[in-house]
Amino acid sequence: MDKQLKYHLRWLTKPDYKMLVKESKKGLEKESLRITLKGNIAQTPHPQSLGSALTHPYITTDYSEALLEFVTPPCAQAEQTLDFLAYIHQFTYTNLNEEILWAASMPCAVTDEKEIPIAYYGTSNVGQMKHVYRRGLGYRYGRGMQIIAGIHFNYSLSESFWPILQEQDHSQLPLADFINKRYIHLLRNFHRLGWIISYLFGASPAVCQCFLKTPHEEFIHSDSSTYTLPYATSLRMSDIGYKNDTQAGVDIPYNSLAEYIEGLTKAIETPFPPYEKIGVEVDGFYRQLNANILQIENEFYSFIRPKQIAESGEKPTLALKRRGIQYIEVRALDINPYEPLGINQQHLYFLEAFLILCLLKASPNLDSDQRKEAEHNQQKVACCGRDPMLNLQRNGESILLKTWALEIYQEMEEICSLLDQGVENQSYTTALTQQYPLIEDPNLTPSAQILAEMKKTGKTFYRLAMDLSHQHANYFKQLPLTQDKIEHFTQLAQISWKQQRHMEATDTLSFKEYLAHYFAQK
Repeated sequence: MDKQLKYHLRWLTKPDYKMLVKESKKGLEKESLRITLKGNIAQTPHPQSLGSALTHPYITTDYSEALLEFVTPPCAQAEQTLDFLAYIHQFTYTNLNEEILWAASMPCAVTDEKEIPIAYYGTSNVGQMKHVYRRGLGYRYGRGMQIIAGIHFNYSLSESFWPILQEQDHSQLPLADFINKRYIHLLRNFHRLGWIISYLFGASPAVCQCFLKTPHEEFIHSDSSTYTLPYATSLRMSDIGYKNDTQAGVDIPYNSLAEYIEGLTKAIETPFPPYEKIGVEVDGFYRQLNANILQIENEFYSFIRPKQIAESGEKPTLALKRRGIQYIEVRALDINPYEPLGINQQHLYFLEAFLILCLLKASPNLDSDQRKEAEHNQQKVACCGRDPMLNLQRNGESILLKTWALEIYQEMEEICSLLDQGVENQSYTTALTQQYPLIEDPNLTPSAQILAEMKKTGKTFYRLAMDLSHQHANYFKQLPLTQDKIEHFTQLAQISWKQQRHMEATDTLSFKEYLAHYFAQK
């Protein structure tokens, strides 16, 4: 255990300080693909009764009109976060007609990318920008990649925690600058250690043949319609998922918030010849927002991001620059197809303890080579993480994945023990100990369980995911919402449509002028 972690753990034993850590806020964003009862991607518009995808605070869409995104508010308790996510699922199922939600991260039953409808957000400039951005993603990377679903975990420490940590660090920085510094500190450690999330929680070891037209030579044709990699944990996080050759050259530094903003801004403002060939406005039709390496910040597929809530029309980088980091967004989580919500309470406790480890552990700056090393480890674990002989790279030296994972586990033990002090229900320790057998035996990981069930039952990945999708649909349909919850979500839907109509009625700029103003923000 490094000295900085030992030092912080000593003062964390004080009851008042421990409670400040436990007052952190947790939120989830979960993507779910709407499909027909036969498993095809839904061609219907976003259900009107769910509200406006543009303005609803909790129910929206991601890339596709069929790719729902459920957003919880930040909650102090993991149970509250999951309860709210369940309410959204229950309300959604009362408003789906002959459709269900796909239970896995990797999509199936897409024979033609043209079948994937791009999300539509109305005629306002904000809505058009969201639509054109997604159209650009389709031109750049193909539509298939954009309907891969995942779960994002949003996390923030309480405001009262930061002055105490600042005092312990003997920092003379203004508090806002100190908070930014320590969140970036956390991000660097997550880049170093975050591969363990794909190992423990990765749940996408297989992919349908229709999705993977030209598989790598390492892929195994496990049945007539499924490709797998023998030791894969998270193909979603591999180079057939969100990773791609173009973005491999986008090397964003994480040594300070200013460097991070500068790196993203440069990518957004730098023309890229292959995208210039696509064109921007062609015959009055916008194919993409611009022809630069990134259209906007969200196009950068990092598995963790610093976040600040942007005001309407405000660039995310400017929101960060003006108001600093409000929370961090972990994007490395697959949907667990065995969980109705795609995630469970123990996962959230583990993630919180892991993020606290990343915050308190020493976190030297990352140079370009170290960032490449971290990316190498992430990719290796995504594709080969269950190989018992897999070695990763740490500071230029080879280390067995299991050896490193046990070190992380041991450091987390003390964090979990401290968080559980004085509490009868040892939630954090229980969440951690549940993961120990998975470190010892890769065959117990979710990714291994999926492949084992496919082999045992003879089911294709499509059939397995389809059966689980129907099971989860029945689960939520048998949990009817209370009348007050129904009225609450119905009212939110109505308000969201009024907000969208107001935005459309009050636009004064043409779309071209709006884009020019947006990108001119400094």
